[in-house]
Amino acid sequence: MRRFEVISSWQGRGINLPARKTRLSAGYDLEAGERVVLAPGAVTLVPTGLKAYMNPDEVLQIFIRSSLAIKSNIALANSTAIIDADYVDNPTNEGHLMLPLLNRGQEPIAIEKGQRIAQGIFFKYLCTDDDNAEGERHGGFGSTGQ
Repeated sequence: MRRFEVISSWQGRGINLPARKTRLSAGYDLEAGERVVLAPGAVTLVPTGLKAYMNPDEVLQIFIRSSLAIKSNIALANSTAIIDADYVDNPTNEGHLMLPLLNRGQEPIAIEKGQRIAQGIFFKYLCTDDDNAEGERHGGFGSTGQ
């Protein structure tokens, strides 16, 4: 079942589940799980306290909120975050959604707990007819390349 949940180690910390703000919104607003200061020119992982469940033929794509990009000169370091269906409940970090934010400005920027920082959109994807992927995920970030 497609859904968001708070990871076990963040239970009771006031983490809000993502929600769409209007009936026709595609994206679920993701909030910062704690206060983080972004240093100028640096990439900082911002925790959300969340994990996402989805169907095997789906992916969660995460995009920076346009207001944050325009008003604060912040970007996702990888442009679009790709969360695979098998990332959830991995043994390294339980599938914690951590967003790599890049401060492109000249001054430190504080991201406050509960501040909406990104939008997540679920997509179905296709595989090639001759696809033969057999590997299993064994961890979090970068684990599929090991």
